[in-house]
Amino acid sequence: MLDELLAAWISRQRWFGGKGRPIDELSIESDVELTPGLRHLVVAVWQEGSRDRYQLLLGERAELPDRLGHALIGTVGDTYLYDAVHDSDLTGWLLDGMAEEETRNGLRMRHMPGVSIDTSPRSLVLGAEQSNTSLVYGDAYICKLFRRLIPGVNPELEIVTALAARDAPHIAQPYGWIEVDLDGTDTTLAFMQEFLSNANDGWDLALASVRDLYASLPEVPAAEAGGDFAAESLRLGGATARVHQELAGAFPTDVIEVHEVKRMAEGFRRRLGRAVAEVPELREHVSVIEQAYHQVELLTSAVPVQRVHGDYHLGQVMRTPTDWVVLDFEGEPGQPLGERRALSSPLRDVAGMLRSFDYAARHLLAGHAQAAELEPRAQEWADRNRAAFLEGYAEGGGVITRADAALLRAFEMSKAVYEVVYEARNRPTWITIPLAAFRPRTV
Repeated sequence: MLDELLAAWISRQRWFGGKGRPIDELSIESDVELTPGLRHLVVAVWQEGSRDRYQLLLGERAELPDRLGHALIGTVGDTYLYDAVHDSDLTGWLLDGMAEEETRNGLRMRHMPGVSIDTSPRSLVLGAEQSNTSLVYGDAYICKLFRRLIPGVNPELEIVTALAARDAPHIAQPYGWIEVDLDGTDTTLAFMQEFLSNANDGWDLALASVRDLYASLPEVPAAEAGGDFAAESLRLGGATARVHQELAGAFPTDVIEVHEVKRMAEGFRRRLGRAVAEVPELREHVSVIEQAYHQVELLTSAVPVQRVHGDYHLGQVMRTPTDWVVLDFEGEPGQPLGERRALSSPLRDVAGMLRSFDYAARHLLAGHAQAAELEPRAQEWADRNRAAFLEGYAEGGGVITRADAALLRAFEMSKAVYEVVYEARNRPTWITIPLAAFRPRTV
């Protein structure tokens, strides 16, 4: 009965990765009572012959208050079952367990050396729930529950704790985590960090700047419009360079030889071929993209690689009153853990942020009645902030040689190709945003 309820419920959750495909089977692999009325489940979901695992905090009540109605999973007998991450009466166990470093039926709760955790704040689920669920405790902590479980230590826990041990700037301080054995491997269930209650999201700040530009008179250049973002882009470039330096100091580095670089370009090409087959609008841009990939094939020196962020964009950075802070070092959640932990060129992160500037500039134009008239302003904003970010990156110690520029261009093209496919599948009216990446530009 519970299996059937969970199968119907889980397919409707934003963090469920198998949307659009039927669930062949759902089974409960682990069911642990944490406190009375609260169970921790690990469920296995089978779809088209493959298995994914998810974790769930299952609440049980004889009566369900209205405030938890949206979290209802179903009823078994006279008992209401619901998603207990929304129940602040129960989620204090996260803080209690990490503060005391408890082990409860195989779930190990740990905190960073030398820190003390205040167990008094009550939790609130952040609204922007996607592949994970984040609980905010007062103005002190944010605890991310990794809904989809992949055996192994999550890269975000691994990276942030390593950077904190070096007293690295530009990160939110880590406080604790929860882990369990999955397939005989230490597996991260949750990670708690400092909550930046007085910070602003980079994407929101960038969009505010774009709105100010669009609202200004046409003859006013971006540099003189209210809310110019270039100074922040400059600082963000410097912060990004420092984070890359700290990552290179905290983890092993390497180089990929010329023949491996050529193989990387071949991989770009294969993905391009698949994308063109799916999205015909890409076909007219193939020559531009191919030229960028060809420049990578002409490189004659090895490329330095290291640990990187892996999913870097304006939504992953926060502006505090003093500086930029980088968040979400787990990489692309949909990728295998080995790929997310693999060494890569830091230019991959740089390319991700450059693409994010393009998205911020054109995001408001999708479906806009004056999109054609505003397009030059969007291009001006994007070029100005891209240039400022690259300048800040160089001033902060980030190196971009002529060879690096070719690789950066290829990373950008590959990212834009991915974006075209994503938008064609999910938001067709947005496809013009990544397609603009293939037009000639100065930055």
